[in-house]
Amino acid sequence: MTTTYPSPDLTGTAPTATTDRVITYAEAVREALAEAMAADDRVFMLGEDIGVYGGAFGVTGDLYHRFGAERVRDTPISELGIVGAAVGAALAGMRPVVEIQFSDFTCQAMDQIVNQAAKIHFMLGGAAEVPMVLRAPLGSGTGAAAQHSQSLEAWFAHVPGLKVVMPATAEDAKGLLLSAIDDPNPVIVLEHKLLYRTSGPVPEGAGRIPLGKTAVRRRGRDVTIVATGVMVSRSLEAAEQLAADGIDVSVIDPRTLSPLDDAPILEDISRTGRALLVQEAPGHVGFMAEVASRVVESSAVYRLLAPVRRLSGLDIPIPYAPQLESAAVPQVDAIIDAARSLVKDS
Repeated sequence: MTTTYPSPDLTGTAPTATTDRVITYAEAVREALAEAMAADDRVFMLGEDIGVYGGAFGVTGDLYHRFGAERVRDTPISELGIVGAAVGAALAGMRPVVEIQFSDFTCQAMDQIVNQAAKIHFMLGGAAEVPMVLRAPLGSGTGAAAQHSQSLEAWFAHVPGLKVVMPATAEDAKGLLLSAIDDPNPVIVLEHKLLYRTSGPVPEGAGRIPLGKTAVRRRGRDVTIVATGVMVSRSLEAAEQLAADGIDVSVIDPRTLSPLDDAPILEDISRTGRALLVQEAPGHVGFMAEVASRVVESSAVYRLLAPVRRLSGLDIPIPYAPQLESAAVPQVDAIIDAARSLVKDS
């Protein structure tokens, strides 16, 4: 699959660019890792099959050969041990970047993530920092079934002390990862599997994109769609088809789920009067429930022409059968139908 995304609106966050070029999302992640390791000897990677094999999804590629086994460390199959080692290394002054093969496997490491990495800075009164990054692919669409296809971002965003990032474009994949590696405390970077082979513009010299800055991907008149991860590109595709019917749609991508930069979201919803919140994860207690709450707790609620609507994955484990897997999460047609009905009902 090769998809080229439109350039994002990075108002106030534009990286330095010297030439235009298009690379894949996976290449953008690898480039960020290479730049960070070249610039700082404290940065190293650890995870399962990230060395000679190049990573479960090929993201680490040739980094083992470029930086050596000391800095691209293959580990035993023990997510708890991997993250625990990263927490210890971070406390000792290193800047580890963990790769978990599937984000579902973070369940094995939740004690280290939630009770250790997220808490140490606060429990020690700021006397210690945990500058570690945990990268993990999430989401469905690869036929990997229920234990390898979940979208668990709401779990992490719920935990104080963790920053949570979901890049939706190649440029964001690089820029947000570089910022995550710079951060003095733990950042969870969730990369959608279906995006790894998609491509987009990443200018030569593109640098850091600050954490906690929402992006406006498309500005419209009639409906505001807020989407994350792979739902951003599906919403943009839906917006193009809706435009042919005279429905002008905004698409807003939070990019950082925690801390959430909600001002651009509320501003756009106040302008259009309609909010459609799209996520792949099941709707029950999902991230978009938080966005909906912020809308109704703000002055944007007085500008609504219709109730806030959520379009989420079904509250079921992701099925293995391709047709059922596709039906379990929002696709472009469902986003179009939801936006149309939102306009029609208001």
